[in-house]
Amino acid sequence: MHTAGFGPENARDPAAGPPPEPPAAGASAGGATGASAAGRASGLLQSIRRELLPGLLIESAAPHRDPVVARRVPAPWVLLGAGNYAAVLCHPGHPDLVAKVYAPGRPGLEEEAEVYRRLGSHPAFSECLYAGEGFLVLGRIRGETLYDRLRLGLPIPERVIEDVDGALLYARTRGLRPHDVHGRNVMVQEGRGLVVDVSDFLREEACPAWADTKRAYHWLYRPILRPLGLRVPYPVLEVARRLHRRLRRSGDRSAPAPGGGG
Repeated sequence: MHTAGFGPENARDPAAGPPPEPPAAGASAGGATGASAAGRASGLLQSIRRELLPGLLIESAAPHRDPVVARRVPAPWVLLGAGNYAAVLCHPGHPDLVAKVYAPGRPGLEEEAEVYRRLGSHPAFSECLYAGEGFLVLGRIRGETLYDRLRLGLPIPERVIEDVDGALLYARTRGLRPHDVHGRNVMVQEGRGLVVDVSDFLREEACPAWADTKRAYHWLYRPILRPLGLRVPYPVLEVARRLHRRLRRSGDRSAPAPGGGG
């Protein structure tokens, strides 16, 4: 198990003042867009450097397979979730922004910042306001994932699927290759579909995750789960997710994956 902490040895002395800020992702230094983004994120950046990074402890138990684990989160920060590369946290004083902190040794921060730069502003994606020092500052997306909606028995409108299809088509026009888009990375907000994780959109290989998720939606959810209003228990969703991941790795994609991808 690899354990990494953001302790005093990695933190900058507050008395020395904040380090010079690089331009926000997707903006040139000194530009109007960069100035606006830096203004929105400036207060949160101080809290990240002085509160979050010195007190945050992240464990990386199984790189590239299981999500990182945040073992210690300093108050008043709140852990929203964790992926294979990073943990996402919010501060109550900045409810519309989140910090995505990469675990030490996990790659991908520069690539994810580049993805957001290419995406620019689009209603189905978040926006990156700052990238550097091992973390990103992103606009916060609220709602429930498809995974959670299955678990809670909440409806998943067809419009959500259409929105994500359109968002991925847009991403391809920006020179990106959507990857790892599945039930845990798609969120429903006021009946509309949003993509919450774009960290792998620069990968070269094709990814069937979204096609498999749509297959599960049309074969299982619409004809069976939605009419009956069934809730899918969390253990069942986890078993289905792990089984689907094994089938994908073995090259057998005959079974759709309800709720989650790899």
